[in-house]
Parts: sequence; C-alpha cells; structure tokens
Amino acid sequence: MTTTTHDMVHLDGGTFLMGSEEFYPDERPVHSRAVGPFWIDRHEVTNAAFARFVDATGYVTVAERELDPKDFPGADPADLVPGAMVFTPTDGPVDLRNWRNWWRWQPGAYWRRPFGPGSSVDDRQNHPVIHVAFEDATAYATWAGLRLPTEAEHEYAARGGVDGERFAWGDEPYPGGVAQANTWLGRFPYDNQGVGDAAPVGSYPANGYGLFDMIGNVWEWTTDYYTPRHLRLSDNPVDPGKRTNLLASASAQEGFAIPRRVLKGGSQLCSPEYCLRFRPAARSPQAEDTGMSHIGFRCAKDG
Repeated sequence: MTTTTHDMVHLDGGTFLMGSEEFYPDERPVHSRAVGPFWIDRHEVTNAAFARFVDATGYVTVAERELDPKDFPGADPADLVPGAMVFTPTDGPVDLRNWRNWWRWQPGAYWRRPFGPGSSVDDRQNHPVIHVAFEDATAYATWAGLRLPTEAEHEYAARGGVDGERFAWGDEPYPGGVAQANTWLGRFPYDNQGVGDAAPVGSYPANGYGLFDMIGNVWEWTTDYYTPRHLRLSDNPVDPGKRTNLLASASAQEGFAIPRRVLKGGSQLCSPEYCLRFRPAARSPQAEDTGMSHIGFRCAKDG
C-alpha cells in the first residue's frame, strides 16, 4: 500500500529478500531484511531542483572546488584543476576490463556544465542532476529537510513489491523485447541504440510502487558504507558507534584512502555484456568524494 505527498511516495515497509546469489559476489548472501515505513522521492533529484538549492544557499559542489596538491602526491600541479569524470563512447570495441577506455577526466565539468566548458543544463532541467559527490547529495537532502535512503530502503523500493526476481519487473531483462529502464542497448561502449545519456526523469514506466527510474538512468547514492559482501548486524556484534567506524574503515580498504558508499539502481551505461547491474540487488562502490556523469541521487525521510 502506498500514499503520496508532493513528489514523494510513502512505503509501509516490511520484510523482503535482499541480495542475489546469481550475479556478482558482493550481492551475497541473500537474506531476509526488514525496513520500517519511510518516504522516498518519486524520481531522481533534477537539475532544476538542485539549482534551487544552490541559488538559495550558494553551495559549491566538490567538483567545483580547488584541489590541494597535498592530497595528490606526485601529480603535476597543472593537472590539479576542478573537474569531473565524463563518459566518452569509443570508436569501436575495446578491452572491457579497463574502464579508462571510456572515462575521461574533464576539467571544468560539474553539475551545471555536465560535459565541460560550453555545455549547459539549460535544456536539461528535468534530467537528473549528475556530478554530485556524497557530500553534495547529503547537503541537498539536509537543506530539504530530508536524508538519503539506506541501501536496504533503496532495494526494497526498487523491487516495487516484486520480491525474489532478477529484475524489478520479473526475470527477463527486456520483456517482449522492450526496455523497462534507461540502460545501454547495443555493444558497449561504442554502439548504443538506446538513449545514450541520462533521460528526463519519468521517461520509463513506474514500478509497482509508483516510483520512476529506481533502475537505470543514473546510479544513486545511499548512506551505507560499501563492503564486499552484505553484512548483517549479527556479523559485527559491537557497539553501534564502533561498528560504524569499523565499516568506514573497511570501506576504505583495498587501496582506497577515501571511504566508499553503496550506489544502487544501475545507470544508462549498464549493459548485459559489461555491467548487468540494472537490477534491484545490484550494488557498486563509490568513493565519497567522487561524482561522475552517471551518478545522481534521490531523497528519503522517516515515515
């Protein structure tokens, strides 16, 4: 059962099967997870909404800020300029094991200039805002009197009441040959027969809870620290404060100095041959300080 207010949907909460055993190791184990009642945005935060926040507060996003050479030992200071990572299609097949083949660092790229100097969001007001780091998304949510969803809340909402199936709409990625979300259609990363970019919010069918783009379009920030498998409270029977510190530390391991948070939902770049993550159970780690051209967010609040 759902009710709505403004552009949010109220979910009663409940117990569902979280995770998957079929695809990527970090989605394991499948386990029963309970979530309480909460509200969640009907669609991703748009450029228009984020602009209202920036205009009201003067907020400067991480991608716009000057870089401190002390944080990048050995780097050429001339390269340490504000910017962001922008997806760039290749001319043909490339080694899919190396993401650097299709991502480039673009000086001057940030949420108002999503593809660098000369680009604009003037004709993208109803597109999801991108190039937002975790700090940026949290700042917006706080200003709006909201918060970011937890990973469990996002997965519960993304399933739309369809529990235990691969996709939010069943077991087939393209039922009847029709895409149900904005994902990569064709050979990745050079032949996209779909949108090839983030689409205006609400361009694809809503799920069973009336929520749009919980799958595809852009990855979305959650509050959870990333660990390479699902951890339940029983896995770390320690004081909650200490547990949070332990999770933050674990998320920064494996050569990552910056803690990583869980992204959910997949994006327009998810492809069956490369990134089969346009599923509710899918998850991806992302450093807190890094926004990219396929990362956005939506807000939630207790209900």
